[in-house]
Amino acid sequence: MDALPGRQRWMSVLAHSQPAELLAHWQPLNLNPTFQHLRPAETGLTQLQGRMGGSGKRFVLGDMTVTRAVIQLSSGVYGYSYVSGRDKQHAELCAVIDALLQVPGMDELLHKRVIAPLAASQQATREQRAREIAASRVDFFTLVRGE
Repeated sequence: MDALPGRQRWMSVLAHSQPAELLAHWQPLNLNPTFQHLRPAETGLTQLQGRMGGSGKRFVLGDMTVTRAVIQLSSGVYGYSYVSGRDKQHAELCAVIDALLQVPGMDELLHKRVIAPLAASQQATREQRAREIAASRVDFFTLVRGE
């Protein structure tokens, strides 16, 4: 994920964040930006598609609930978010943080206090999951008989 360009990376971190954890990093900053809703947080469905073997014919895997929001800061900067689930407050906060990360001067503070800790937490979760999977891995092999 570190190889992703700046905005794509922070949008990914915000979208994958847990609402309680995001609030825990956001609230101590005591930021109350003025903004208006261009598209208030709304929930809908998106269709998930897959491919057999990663390169075969597409098929519909199922539907997923997604909440999106679009805001505009009083300075004119737009913020967007798409998060899985139905948490409208989470989607709105992600959009506000996205907009603030585009404001010079605010970006360094938010990267240091919100994005970096969330990214580290998500990376630790991925590594823990990988260790658990590796511990249960079974390698099958074939023995050759005779000769």
